[in-house]
Amino acid sequence: MNENKKNDLNGFEDNDQEIKTEEKKIKETRMIHSLVTFAVLVGVMSAAIIHYEVDPHVPMFIGVIASACVALYLGYSWKRIEKAMMDGIYRALQSIMILAIIGILIGVWIVSGVVPAMIYYGLKLLSPSIFLVATVLICSITSLATGTSWGTMGTMGLALMGIATGLGIPSGVTAGAVISGAYFGDKLSPLSDTTNLAPAMAGTDVFTHIKFMLQSTLVAYVITLVFFAFMGFHYVSGGQTADLSSVNELSSGLKDAFNINPALLLPPLIVIVAMAFKIPAIPGITLGIIAGAICGMIFQWGDCSFGDILGCGMNGYESHIGIKSLDSLLTSGGLVNMMSSIALTMIAMMFGGIMEETGQLRVIVEKLMGLVKGPVGLVAMTEVTCMLSNVTMPEQYISIVVPGRMFAGAYKEKDLHPKTLSNALESAGTVTSALVPWNTCGVFIKATLGITTMTYLPYAVFNYSMPVICVVMAAMGLTLADKEGVTFRAAKKKEKSAAK
Repeated sequence: MNENKKNDLNGFEDNDQEIKTEEKKIKETRMIHSLVTFAVLVGVMSAAIIHYEVDPHVPMFIGVIASACVALYLGYSWKRIEKAMMDGIYRALQSIMILAIIGILIGVWIVSGVVPAMIYYGLKLLSPSIFLVATVLICSITSLATGTSWGTMGTMGLALMGIATGLGIPSGVTAGAVISGAYFGDKLSPLSDTTNLAPAMAGTDVFTHIKFMLQSTLVAYVITLVFFAFMGFHYVSGGQTADLSSVNELSSGLKDAFNINPALLLPPLIVIVAMAFKIPAIPGITLGIIAGAICGMIFQWGDCSFGDILGCGMNGYESHIGIKSLDSLLTSGGLVNMMSSIALTMIAMMFGGIMEETGQLRVIVEKLMGLVKGPVGLVAMTEVTCMLSNVTMPEQYISIVVPGRMFAGAYKEKDLHPKTLSNALESAGTVTSALVPWNTCGVFIKATLGITTMTYLPYAVFNYSMPVICVVMAAMGLTLADKEGVTFRAAKKKEKSAAK
């Protein structure tokens, strides 16, 4: 027994000595080292996405290789670099688990008729007299139900663009309404990969993230609705009618394929209530899965067996309605199909882990922090970095990942809750991607809606107002929260009350 203890003590002493020896060999990390890593990442990412039109996963891994090579040059051992990558992944494990569960939820909600019911009732909002407002609302509901702005724009967006032509509404205005609604839903939907990625990078959970960004997002949304209400009165007058055949076709297709019932709106309501009662994300989402499965077996009797639920939870739902746009939108979900987002999160956290451990992020942040005065300035700097990432590394995922890992330590040092960072990331990284012509989102919109970025940009009100509102509300203390999660505004009110 004593011999074993002695060996253990010798082992600890050897490890300590190894670390001390390594520390002596490590060179000081300078700005040039970080710039080399980022130059490789930006160059490869830009070429891969713009020129070769490939997914960002392997380019991100090349960024990992670059950061590891710089770390080796600085004197870090491979053992320490490997541990840094694993530590990075560990920090995102909760979000990775949530992404996996959400993949299951989407598949279950589609086969059970929950997502089709949400889209069906959303389409009922359409009326020529309030066309633009209805367009925003329909795209919002669809995006909330599916968690995808791209899927929403490629289905509902296309149908609504056709109707707008019949009403004589300019395509730029209609596209602005479609994009604003699609990104609002994507930003708030717990089914969205970006909505899960932002809190993963910041170090909080998805429900805390959604609740905190709700206030500023709703302010931007109300401004958007008011804008399009005004524009609608300008363009639609005199009792004009529109050809709603494409919308009616979608509604009929949904009703033929699924038994649509208002009770199918219960599962998303349960998830919302779970959020309101502060139930943690994993059990809250799981309740939504269980409720969806039960509703499916009740209302889709004969078409949604327990076996179908298990199959769609694993591999996703494959739609064969016969309407191309609907089949494209509803062929989704499943644990397997979520693996792409999970893989990107893991690779991104490998990169972040090395960059943090070796100080390559620190030197850049220290330089930027010299320009920052106070928490409001930090939020503004985060948003500017997200927007620059959308321009230079034209992919919205990367505009969340890189700034998220860059500034996580700075928010912690200023005693700010991680949800403050996740809100800033989502308020700029996600929504401004559509405003950059060469970003993957800008390219997709042009290819799908057939309209250039410059044509719809003035009318994408939600997308360009969101970052501004986030900073303004930070200055008011509403989108800044201390390490306990209390907003600065609430803390100030509490201090005044105590003083009285």
